[in-house]
Amino acid sequence: MIAIRPGPPLSGAVTVDGSKNAALPLLATAAALRRPVQLSNVPANDDVQAMLMLLQHAGHGAARQVGEPHTVLVQPTDGMHIAPEFDATAARIRASYYLVPALLAVHGRAVLPWPGGCRIGERGMEQHFKVYEAFGDRTLVNDHGYSVEAGEGRTGSVSVMLPFRSRGASIAAILRAVVAGRPLRLGQPNLSPEVISVVRALQAVGWETRADDRVLSVAPPASPPQEPVDWVVPGDKVEAGTLACAIATTRGNGHIEGVRSKDVAPMVAALRWLGVPVDAQQNALIVRAEGTRPTHQPLRAIASLSPGGLDADFEPALMALTLGMPGTHLFADAINPGRHSNLIPQLARLGANIHETSPTQCRLTGPQQLTGAGVEATDIRTGSALLIAGLTAGGVTTLGGLEQLRRGHADLPTKLLSLGADICEVTP
Repeated sequence: MIAIRPGPPLSGAVTVDGSKNAALPLLATAAALRRPVQLSNVPANDDVQAMLMLLQHAGHGAARQVGEPHTVLVQPTDGMHIAPEFDATAARIRASYYLVPALLAVHGRAVLPWPGGCRIGERGMEQHFKVYEAFGDRTLVNDHGYSVEAGEGRTGSVSVMLPFRSRGASIAAILRAVVAGRPLRLGQPNLSPEVISVVRALQAVGWETRADDRVLSVAPPASPPQEPVDWVVPGDKVEAGTLACAIATTRGNGHIEGVRSKDVAPMVAALRWLGVPVDAQQNALIVRAEGTRPTHQPLRAIASLSPGGLDADFEPALMALTLGMPGTHLFADAINPGRHSNLIPQLARLGANIHETSPTQCRLTGPQQLTGAGVEATDIRTGSALLIAGLTAGGVTTLGGLEQLRRGHADLPTKLLSLGADICEVTP
């Protein structure tokens, strides 16, 4: 359990971890590529640790290097063992579905439990299955999970049109093209930094790629280069946005390093709209909120899958921030329809008055005075938003459910502590 109390404005410098949401598909890409890959800036959160365990269970070498805990070497499986049966570890994280292409490459079959992750509403896999069917694979589902069987070897390019910009289905399509060695044209792709990280990783090993907001195409190299493969996980944009909101909430000044400014551009735009000065450098954010006055402009934080849109994972931190900002602010997240039902009741325990206009939309008028209370991290982003709210809530806020928070952040409370937050871990 974490206890947090109001303190002085946050200040100082902090470096974000590597991105969980980018590391997980990059690890799966390394497995699908079937050649040794060294991946650096790998975060140590629990979801990444679970993915490393799953790769090992599937026969891959996957371990952090001695003396370099943020560097992972992924070695291809020898393919000599029986196709693995996955246990509760695969059901605990959503990203287990990224392993399907690598399993098809080695065993011709993948059998997995339904993916887990944060309980933030129905996020089905129908688009994944349509991707595999486009490659000639067969899918079967039951109450416990699903299986994918590789179709007979085919050649030629594959075209897939996604009905919406699904990040998971976009990555699944790219990785399936990798193991098939076939060109892919993907219509209406997701072009988030996490997908682009996979595209750039393939470019580094000779794949031809092209992407715009209509079509993403990848094509295998005529002769793959033989040099060692060395990829870098980008900095965690969501952790950077969370820390920026925390600094802004306390009217502090801080330097957040290790994040590409273009990855957090929608968050920066939202902060500036609210009157929080943010200097977006190439690999850092500088927040200067001390002595500034809010704009009183109402914020419209609408989660979007469109290129350049606001990532849904930014929304909870912004909601916590705007509780202290004047104006009537609108929030909407139709991508994760269960997130508001997690977050809003927990903020209400602190005294927040948030009006739900629908299951996926809400409004709040600030500033509001919050009071410390016991709250629960029911998912990763709810946990980080509650930490932000606790920075200004009168009295003591205690946050339980740390296992959820640590799935996405190796140690976010310690980063806040380094900026001067009055925060500590306590034994219940």
